[in-house]
Amino acid sequence: MKPSLTARLRRTQIIDSTKRLFEERGIEHTSVRDIAKRANISRSLFYHYFSCKEDVTDAILDDYVTGFVTAIQDWNATRTPGDVRGALNDCVRLLRSQLFETDAFRTDLLKGKNALLYQQFVQRCAESLARYLTDTTAKDYARRHAVEIKHVYEEFYLLITGLIGYVRHNPNASDELIADLIADTLHLDLEPGNKAV
Repeated sequence: MKPSLTARLRRTQIIDSTKRLFEERGIEHTSVRDIAKRANISRSLFYHYFSCKEDVTDAILDDYVTGFVTAIQDWNATRTPGDVRGALNDCVRLLRSQLFETDAFRTDLLKGKNALLYQQFVQRCAESLARYLTDTTAKDYARRHAVEIKHVYEEFYLLITGLIGYVRHNPNASDELIADLIADTLHLDLEPGNKAV
């Protein structure tokens, strides 16, 4: 059964209030009491929608993952067919913007005490992005080229998790290097005369 409009709005209100508190105080220093007060609801109403603070934190992570996937969908819809190098360069810029977009919640995720949350974020991003790229971009590429990898979804998954870790730890790595890593890992055909993704 689909939740009512009022229920969806209330849930969004709680998530938005929690995001703002996380950005102001940090994840660790925000309580359910704080969230309920900010959302202008009772704690019992909070518990009607979420069983604990971790559940609303999961919903926030899902919002960030959705934002990342939406950015990739927009990239995929606007890329120029046949311009693999251009698509790679755009993809690298997109990766950097999503990873280094600075808001307090993302910054807090990188702290050691939130390592598990950060790991969950990376895993969810990798799963969602790998599935989307496998079902769309990889199929478009396969119509024009031989795909030289056996396990497309798994390769994307490993590539995404690896790139996130690599770029986080090596923020000064050149865009060209990152694009080459992607091309090498996926065995992309970058020859200019060929029809490509």
